[in-house]
Amino acid sequence: MLRSLLRAAASASAPGKSTLIPATVAATNSMAYQVLSSRTFASKKVKSSASKGGNKAQPKSKADAKTRSKPEDIVASSSVDDAVHDLISDERNRRRLLDEDERNKSLDVGPKGRPLFTSAGSLSELNRKDGCSYMKFSRNKLEEVLPERLPVGMVKEFEESMRDALLVRHSFLDLRDNFRRIVDPPLQTSNSKGLTAQKHIVLDGPVSCGKSIALAMLVHWARDEGWLVFYVPEGRSWTHGGLFYKNPETGLWDTPVQAANILQDFLKYNESYLMKLPCKIFYPIPLGEGAGVGRMKDADSMAMPEGSTLYDLVQTGITTTHASVGVVVRLREELSLVKDIPVLIAVDQYNSWFTFTEFEEPVTVRSCRPIHAREVATVNAFRSMMHDTMMLGAFSHSTAVGKLRKDLPDVPTNARVMFPRYSLDEAAVVSHYYLRQRLIRREAFSEEGWKKLYYLANGNGSEMRWLLPFMR
Repeated sequence: MLRSLLRAAASASAPGKSTLIPATVAATNSMAYQVLSSRTFASKKVKSSASKGGNKAQPKSKADAKTRSKPEDIVASSSVDDAVHDLISDERNRRRLLDEDERNKSLDVGPKGRPLFTSAGSLSELNRKDGCSYMKFSRNKLEEVLPERLPVGMVKEFEESMRDALLVRHSFLDLRDNFRRIVDPPLQTSNSKGLTAQKHIVLDGPVSCGKSIALAMLVHWARDEGWLVFYVPEGRSWTHGGLFYKNPETGLWDTPVQAANILQDFLKYNESYLMKLPCKIFYPIPLGEGAGVGRMKDADSMAMPEGSTLYDLVQTGITTTHASVGVVVRLREELSLVKDIPVLIAVDQYNSWFTFTEFEEPVTVRSCRPIHAREVATVNAFRSMMHDTMMLGAFSHSTAVGKLRKDLPDVPTNARVMFPRYSLDEAAVVSHYYLRQRLIRREAFSEEGWKKLYYLANGNGSEMRWLLPFMR
């Protein structure tokens, strides 16, 4: 019976009919696991009732007991293996068909006959007409421009659609043009339509509305434009994991492991820029406890030599664990003084900096006090938006932070912007794109069908990607 269930699930993806999606196999594997668990449970009950009934036939050893239960286990496990094999072969078949589809440009058509893909070669070239179309990317190029980490949602989109392409959304174009007007004031009057550019923005919105991808794409665009960008793809990592010590001089908590990682990430893309930017602050950098090695006995601060660059400053924090936290704090001060090139601070999971960390401070023998993120020295240095440097933060509701109050401390009252889920026009393009990528059976695709799934998912991009293959 188990084999027939698995075969029925896999038969829907035979070549020429449709493609078996990972969710189907996952559900099938889960079913197989449940059947296997129930069989094991039932077999144990039978043994128990048999022994109570006076059946004295007992296995001589544990090995004999395992041998008797093997046939049922083999049936279930082999069925799961068959399903996995079908999935792998089906993915290969889908890739082969997609490679063949590349030669047929007539498939690259979206709703109302519009081109499905934009002809723009970069994010800077995109205009309003390119909205509601897909832009192709190179994975290698993305990893070069965003070496810190690609957003999880972006990677999932690439993997499940089997193409490195993203939807150009009008909400992203508005975000890009906002920061472009700050650097290029003439655009403020010609293209702003009376809108005032904001230097500080916090992206808020429902789950899976594309905040992290929009922030990453803005970082991509800014770096293409030659900006110095301090990109934090995972703000939660600043308040979780590693070692933490209380600095008696500042009253804040030092996290030297995270500080070293922050500096290493900042150096990955910006090394050439940092070598050209001189340090402008030369008072000594305070030293704290190193990662697992305590404090220095013969020094409590260190000075940067005259003529040092920001590259030298960052390297000092990476190589000297006692100075890591102090260098991160100093780097924030130095970034505010850079005038040669535009500077942008972009932080994903920004809401993690307004709640409690996983760190605790012992209060009594039996109690501890949770440490708030504002008490961590690195977070305290970068969290505030009350400065002149451009800064963009994005909330992440997948981190289980909880709902925060509307007015956040150290954040301008007008900084919070609601980032929307897919509109109906965007959902139409997304549905045609997934049809193009063979996530949907062509014979099952209809306007009524994708609209039903759009309203069912309430515009949630991840849920639409999961639901559309079930269109019948």
